[in-house]
Amino acid sequence: VQLQASGGGLVQAGGSLRLSCAASGRTSSNYAMSWFRQGPGKEREFVAAINRSGGTTYYADSVKGRFTISRDNAKNTVYLQMDSLKSEDTAVYYCAAALSMWSSEYEYWGQGTQVTVSS
Repeated sequence: VQLQASGGGLVQAGGSLRLSCAASGRTSSNYAMSWFRQGPGKEREFVAAINRSGGTTYYADSVKGRFTISRDNAKNTVYLQMDSLKSEDTAVYYCAAALSMWSSEYEYWGQGTQVTVSS
């Protein structure tokens, strides 16, 4: 599976962005999908996860209520809608595929897309 993340950019604090992660090579519905991020000088951290069907989601406390993860299995694409963005959301965002949304082992990673939030 190849994962291609896109949709990053520069946005003002309080604004919104929607990230996309398109999968190719194998049907993405075989995998639970997650988003991670790595801010400047920080370690990579978990952001959100969604199970194979899209019926269950899970969020880091730092983004809960502001970010929404979703998927369209017909399009082999996972989305991360980011609202009420804050400067601390500035990071490179990565998507990743795992056999289970509760797994700590990820089979595939995307290349990352930069999100910059200006205050």
